Amino acid sequence: MPTDGDDTERQPTEQGTAPHAGADTLPSPAPDAPDRDVDDPAGTADDQGPDEPAEDPEPHGQRLLRRLLGAGTLALDATPRARLHGWLWALAVTALAGFLRLWNLERPHRLVFDETYYVKDAYSLLMRGYEATWGDEPNARFEAGDVSMLGTDPAYVVHPPVGKWMIALGIRLGGGVESSAAWRMAAAVCGTLAVLMIARIARRLFASTALGTTAGLFLAVDGQAIVHSRVSLLDPFLMFFALAAFGCLILDREQARRRLAVRAGAVLDSGGPLGWGPGLGFRWWRLAAGVLLGLAIGTKWSGLYFLAVFGLLTVLWDATARRSAGVRPWVRATLVKDAVVAFLVMVPTALATYLASWAGWFATDSGWDRHWAENNPGQGVQWLPPALRSLWSYHQGMWRFHSDLETPHSYAAGPLGWIVQWRPTSYYYPAEVSGLTGDAAQQACGAASCSQAIVAVGNPLIWWAGTAAILVALFWLVRYRDWRAGAALSGIVAGWVPWFAYAHRTIFTFYTIAFVPWVVLTLVYVLGLLVGPAVGDDGTARDRRARRWTVAAVGVFVALVVAVGLFFYPVWVGFVIPYDQWHLRMWLPTWI
Repeated sequence: MPTDGDDTERQPTEQGTAPHAGADTLPSPAPDAPDRDVDDPAGTADDQGPDEPAEDPEPHGQRLLRRLLGAGTLALDATPRARLHGWLWALAVTALAGFLRLWNLERPHRLVFDETYYVKDAYSLLMRGYEATWGDEPNARFEAGDVSMLGTDPAYVVHPPVGKWMIALGIRLGGGVESSAAWRMAAAVCGTLAVLMIARIARRLFASTALGTTAGLFLAVDGQAIVHSRVSLLDPFLMFFALAAFGCLILDREQARRRLAVRAGAVLDSGGPLGWGPGLGFRWWRLAAGVLLGLAIGTKWSGLYFLAVFGLLTVLWDATARRSAGVRPWVRATLVKDAVVAFLVMVPTALATYLASWAGWFATDSGWDRHWAENNPGQGVQWLPPALRSLWSYHQGMWRFHSDLETPHSYAAGPLGWIVQWRPTSYYYPAEVSGLTGDAAQQACGAASCSQAIVAVGNPLIWWAGTAAILVALFWLVRYRDWRAGAALSGIVAGWVPWFAYAHRTIFTFYTIAFVPWVVLTLVYVLGLLVGPAVGDDGTARDRRARRWTVAAVGVFVALVVAVGLFFYPVWVGFVIPYDQWHLRMWLPTWI
């Protein structure tokens, strides 16, 4: 599959010859290639605008379309065969992901880690419309299907309700509270769909079905992704909504550039001045991204960082599109015609979606602080209506809780080590299994001692190679201004970097599930750079041989990633295994 011309045209060629587009991968820029804009790889936007006389009669719209999207993107779905392969390979890796996530989803039939909060809160939302308190020591009875200890007094919870509503939907559709598979059904479905999304997103981002399939495969066999598809926490839903929003913005970028090419081309073909460039109309994909980011924020407040980063990213794409189209005052044009509109579409939409997610709290009289405004008439933000004033007071308390949370925890981990999975979170290691001896141990695992673990540690090859890939992508972004590098890094910036400001808090490595798709995208991007473009007819036998060896090496790496994923699978899903087998998978002493 050819790559996007934004990169293929970056390679210097002899004067008068067209640059060659790679067949399956991203081409690498030559070391001496000059700095060029991320969306003007040919470096021509300032040399010759599209409104200047052309040497050929090609319509301006066609030339602009090729410049703004590149030959690879235009050819990506050009034939029924290409479209079919794009879906078949994505669905194949999704089927693998579904098997790894759904098989024996009910194991263990115990509330694992913070499921003790979120699963019971989800059931309370179903029954009460708000999070209510439970009786003393309710977990064992809940696991047995007894929910009689659910009370009516409001519980103080410190996260918005969207993720818990998702868990509640899984309980309702998956068989009820008696089924531990139902507790986790929504997480498993969203985790599986995330693999389909990243395969399709990477395919469009890199204009390559091969790279898209590789991205889907990597997410399918990553430990953070698998564990959080089989345990009902909030963070996997944050990842799901953020990834879906990112995909919407990738589609919006392409649609907007097609509109710009057609409309600007029509102006130029008629002999008119391009000026600030045409308006791009209402952008439904951007609106959808606003809704999805509102759902992300409604899951955990850290979704706000994805809204900020993705909002800036989509405006930057508009700016570089206008520049590449030949708009001279492209900064002013973007600010006036794109940035303000993007803000007004995405931010209020996200806010409205977030407020709507509290519908259950608004609709009841018993939620925490529901009538705070009536009970405190002279306090709070007076110009807000009572319900919103009460919600604002509640949010202030939630903020203070999160800001001051410094409870010691044996698996707390600073953000610097997250990217290499230095101190993963152990979710489950029951003493009744690890304490087995003699015949009981032999019957359980066939050894003298046993272990049963659920460890939220990523696939080491993905994360360790991904750490190096981040450095390479940063270099490519700064040196060559490759928009794909910026897109791949954007989720890492949104999901990881802000946590350095909260390093004093009690935080955990499992938060990395929020940005694992972008670690995968960054790694796949760099693998594409390594392979480079297909060797053209004018290439030498040495060039072809070198590329074949590179493709083979990348193939071996991909196979190793899958093998490591299967090797670690038992400690991601709670198999009962011999102690020695568990210990063999604890590669670093900090993992124990």
